[in-house]
Order: sequence, then structure tokens, then C-alpha cells
Amino acid sequence: MFASGVRQLKCNKLRPISARLVSNASTAKKERKPAETSSFSMNIFRGKAQLDNVFPYPLNLSSDQRETLNMIVDPTEKFLTEVNDLLKNDETASQPPEVLRQFGELGAFGALVPVEYEGAGLNNSQMARLAEIVGAHDLGLGVTMGAHQSIGYKGILLYGDEAMKKKYLPDLATGRKFASFCLTEPGSGSDANSISSTITKSDDGKHYILNGNKIFISNGGFAEVFTVFAQQPIKQADGSTKNKVTAVVVERAFGGVTNGPPEKKMGIKGSNTVTMNFDNVKIPIENRLGEEGEGFKVAMNILNNGRFGIPASMTGTMKYVIQKTVDHVTNRVQFGRKLEEYGNVKEKLSQMIVKHYASESIVYMLAATMDAGVQDYQLEAACGKVFTSEAAWWCTDEAIQLHGGYGFIRETALEVFLRDLRIFRIFEGANDVLRLFVALTGIQHAGLHLQQTAKEIKSGGIGTLFGELTKRVTGGSTGGDFLKVVDSAFTSEAATLDAAIKDFGATIEKLLLKYKKGIIERQFELTRIGDAAIDIFALTCVLSRATFSAKHGAASFEHEKDIVKLFAEQAASRITANLKVAREGSPTEVSLIEKIATDVCKNGGLPQRHPIEL
Repeated sequence: MFASGVRQLKCNKLRPISARLVSNASTAKKERKPAETSSFSMNIFRGKAQLDNVFPYPLNLSSDQRETLNMIVDPTEKFLTEVNDLLKNDETASQPPEVLRQFGELGAFGALVPVEYEGAGLNNSQMARLAEIVGAHDLGLGVTMGAHQSIGYKGILLYGDEAMKKKYLPDLATGRKFASFCLTEPGSGSDANSISSTITKSDDGKHYILNGNKIFISNGGFAEVFTVFAQQPIKQADGSTKNKVTAVVVERAFGGVTNGPPEKKMGIKGSNTVTMNFDNVKIPIENRLGEEGEGFKVAMNILNNGRFGIPASMTGTMKYVIQKTVDHVTNRVQFGRKLEEYGNVKEKLSQMIVKHYASESIVYMLAATMDAGVQDYQLEAACGKVFTSEAAWWCTDEAIQLHGGYGFIRETALEVFLRDLRIFRIFEGANDVLRLFVALTGIQHAGLHLQQTAKEIKSGGIGTLFGELTKRVTGGSTGGDFLKVVDSAFTSEAATLDAAIKDFGATIEKLLLKYKKGIIERQFELTRIGDAAIDIFALTCVLSRATFSAKHGAASFEHEKDIVKLFAEQAASRITANLKVAREGSPTEVSLIEKIATDVCKNGGLPQRHPIEL
């Protein structure tokens, strides 16, 4: 997890990131129609409700899979309660090797690895449940676990041939050896294409030679296997040479691999984070992942594939802090009344519960969608990571507030969780950048289709013209029949969601027509588009999950119904507000933001005089 780096937003960095995310639609081949997708989140940018992947709720574990999961859950809970020591790990800034060894014996380090490679053979939904349990006990241990299997050796699972899998996976799946993901460098964080590490072929063509430095690498101090990304000179079709990123699997045993001392961090102190150095490391040619020059694609696929692990951990943390809060407010007496009786306490607690329910709904929607074989889930994964990491932070912060002074004391562990949580809004894609990623990727998709529609009308496509005129007269349709897929208890909420998608699509079209390719510079609007897209996806997951509960006769359905209705009302208000600001803009606010920030940066600090000095 942390291995993908601390992604710092910098004023001069976001422009090139945005420019790469959205290319000018005019560069597309004129004769080729833009691709269709089954992604729910991608389609809402066109005002379409593509429901196939989100209704019915896709969670579908067999009886054998449930039995296997139950066999893992209890030993894992027992280990995390009786063997692992969160406070000690935090205090010593380490995790004892014997503890990691025992955790490995439970199968925790090879959850998704097939049994033929000594893994547990779980699917993503089962893995999510395991990550959720770890997140409720020790996020530092969760980072060690995630950095190892979710991204550390995930490239071998996704891209390795049979020989590579047989060579590496058995030791990695059992925890006999550990892996790290090496992408981030001192000069590159979110802008992964700007890495400066280099990789060249040996004269005999049988090896690569790697040189460079990586920072913020989780597990780096004790890992034996590394997935490393570096720039390689690639010959182009025209005979020129261009540097492109290539991915390779590196062993410490190859020589030339060293690491610095553990970093001193705000949180997740138990996890190991170091700087890695690669000095003329000789790597067999067969250790390449993917094709030469396709390392950026490999990195993004690895991160997307493992991104559901963070949301799963976040739901576990939220469940823990909610339970702690319930125990406290139902027993603590102030001014002659229990805390649970006060309106402000009820509001905070209900918000924790709503955020947890939405987060949990997103986690298993995403994991089960992946289990079903859906390939296009990058926007949903990004939405889930942003929503859950911010929800977990909010819940834990408010839990401390409701505990008063007790929440600030170490023994409650809430302050440890708060410090640990802060990094989850940064690594595996900083939330600020992921908002832009969601907005710009979706806008590019909508823009290509809008351009195609304009071409068809211009070339005399009377059917297309009639369809567009009808849409503008009638207000159009999302094409999704929510009433057929949503439980009857949520008719009103389904209508609200349908209207939000329609409004969202209309807003995107207006922004594209207004700014054209200049939209990549409109981060004030893009951030709000990203937030609206995240809320729409979250509301969809909530409605689908609650319908799933109703269908299966869940005893908690009446309680869930209340949660859904509250979330729907609040999410709809946020969506409407964000779309209004994005659509109508606020020239005065934007210009003042620009001027104030520019003035301070130009001055090298605050320019205003202190009142005492006047």
C-alpha cells in the first residue's frame, strides 16, 4: 500500500497529470466509433444508467466459499486479539518476525494465490473480509500485508508466466519471503511517468541493468523480492529512441540492492518503510513483467487490481471505532444524562453508521464485481478508495470527540488509529488526484461520444439528430429502469438517483461544450464533478446492497432501510450542490482563490502584516 508513495499535490504537477488523463478527442481516428463500456461510473458521464454490473448486488459466495471463509475468520480474529499487539507495534515501530511468521501460517500473505502455489485460493470477496478484520485491529499490520500481496507481488500473479509463478509464488504466498512495490521516487509521486530510475539491456541481451532510488517503500527493509519500475530507452517505429517505463521483478540476492534505515512516521509505525537503492543490478530478461515500455500500464493495473484492499480495511476500522463509541456513549453520564440521549451525539453516531454502511456496500460491490470477471472497474475502485478513506478518518475523529479526554489517551487506541488512518488518503493514489482521475477519465469518455454524435448529425444522420432533439425537449432518459431492480421500499430514492444521473450527464455535456479541451485546467469544477460521481456510485451501491438484504430476508432490513433513506437524502443534497457549482461556476471565488494562492507563493510565505506590527 504505502509502497506506491506519499502522493503530494503540487501546483506545477497537476497540469501534466491532467493532460495525460484527457487527450484531445480530435486525435481519435475519424472512422472509429468510441468504445462502449459496462462500467456504471463511466456511463454516468453520458447521463446513462448502465445497471448490469451493479444490480443485482453481485456478492455471490458459494456454501463452500462461505465455509472456507468461516474457517479463516475465527483464527484470524484470535491471532489479532491474542498474539499481535497494536500498541507495542506502534511503540517499538516494528512488527516481530515471529508474529509475521504466525500470521503467514494462517494464509494471510497468500490469500488470492491459487492453492497450487501454496496460497489460500480465496477470491476478492473473501479477501475483502480478511482485510476488513485486520483493519479493525492493526492498520500497520494491514499495510505490511497489503504492500506484500495486494501490490508487492501482484504483478507476478497478473503478468508472470508459469515459470515465474512457480519460482516466486510459493515462498511469497506463505510469508517465507516478502515483497515490495517500488514505484515512487524523490522527484515523482502521483506523476509516475516522471520516474528517473533507468533500465538498460546488457550487451548480450540476456539481462537488464537497473540503477536508481525509490522512496517510501513498505516492507523494503526485509523484503527479498521487488517489483520495480524504471525508464528504458525504447526504439520507435520511425527509428528514434524514447524513454518508456518497464517493469521487472528484482531479487535482493541479485546484488546491488540496499535500503536505508526505517522512516520515522506519523502513523502505521509498525510497518517498515525505507528508501531503496539499486546499483547496477543485473536482472534476467525473463523477469520482465509485461512488454518493454508498458510498465506504466502494469503499475496502474496492479494498483487498480489491489485497490479494494484499502476500502476493506477502512470498513473494519470504522466498525471498531463505532463499537467503541457505542460502548462509551451508552455508559458515560454527563449533566445527569447518558451521552446517548443528547441530540448532537445521536447525529454524530448516526453519521458514523451511515458512512460505514455505505463504505461496506462499496467494498463488496467492488470485490464481487471483480470476482464476476468484470474488467472495467477503475473508476469504481478509485471512487471506493476516496469515499472509504475519508469516511474512516471522519468516523475516528468524531469517535475521539465523543470520548472526550478518554479519546486522547493511548489506551483507547483511537489516537493510534487516527494517526494510522491519515496516510490512507494519500497512498495508492492521493485522493485529490483520484478525484481528478475520476472526473477527467469519465469526461474523456463522454467527450468522445459527444464528438461522434456531432459527426453523425453533420454527415446527415437524421436518426441521431431526431434523438438529440427529443432528448432536449423531453429531458432525456438515463436508460436505466431502477424500479425493476430496486426494492419497492426505495422507490423515491431510486427516482432521486435516476434524476441525479440525468443531471450529472447534462452537466458534463455543458462543461464540455463550454470549455472543450480546456476542461483539463478547470480543477475547481473537476473536483466537484469527482465528488458528485463518488456520491452517485455510493448511493447506487447502498440501494443495491439494501435490496439484496430485502431479497434475502435480512433481520436488519428495517434498520438498513432507515440508513439508506438518510444517506440518500444527504447524498442527493451534496450531488445537487456540487453539480450546481460545477455547472454555473463561481468566477469571483475562483479568481480570489487563484490570486490569494499566487500572492502567498510569490511572497514565499504570508504577506499580511501581524496586527501588533501595524
